[in-house]
Amino acid sequence: MTIRVLDPTNEAAPPAGQPAQRLISLRGTTIGFVSNGKEGAKEFFTHLGRMLETEHGVAKVVHRVKSNYSAPADKHIVDEMRSWHAVVTGIGD
Repeated sequence: MTIRVLDPTNEAAPPAGQPAQRLISLRGTTIGFVSNGKEGAKEFFTHLGRMLETEHGVAKVVHRVKSNYSAPADKHIVDEMRSWHAVVTGIGD
């Protein structure tokens, strides 16, 4: 019996983007949270945002909620992200 293993990746396609440079410090930065709107994410992101401000000197925390939990972030949120130093996204059920 022969076992064939298939690799579904397409190495010919270029990467969609490059990872952002790592921040040296969070002090004085703006951190954005984008959630799917479910209650678990809201509470967690609120708590994490407070921790980032008090323990790491983050200057501003921004919370945004997608209009559709199963779709990509809305264009106006993506446009706003450009002014943030870092973005945290996640889901919560």
